[in-house]
Amino acid sequence: MSKRTVQFSIVTTERTVYENAVHSITLPTGGGEITVLPNHIPLVSTIGTGAITVKTEDGEQLFAVSGGVLEVRRDNSVVVLAGNTEPAEEIDIGRAQAAYDRAKAYLEEKRDMADVDYARMQALLEKNLNRITIARNRA
Repeated sequence: MSKRTVQFSIVTTERTVYENAVHSITLPTGGGEITVLPNHIPLVSTIGTGAITVKTEDGEQLFAVSGGVLEVRRDNSVVVLAGNTEPAEEIDIGRAQAAYDRAKAYLEEKRDMADVDYARMQALLEKNLNRITIARNRA
């Protein structure tokens, strides 16, 4: 690995979504969006809902993410343990739009639902709106 790259992995409970040497990674953390470059200081942070943008020699790749943990290690490697993530090219916009519409309709219909249900539906709305936005930005 070159001193000008970072070894980057995105891992979920089901699979390794991405693994490559990259020039930079921009992602949403609990404290706001950050960009990780080679030789970044060690860091652990939560991941928010948004886009992970990865830059390599071959260009830029986008991933939708909603939740997880970021670890920037001393050995010039970065790992994202993600709750939900998918490459922009794998997002089915129609399916994401349908899920968004169902969650929105459910929220409008159930105005008196428990706080937990409301928070869960809000998270689902946010996740699917993010997926739609990222997939459209890629196109």
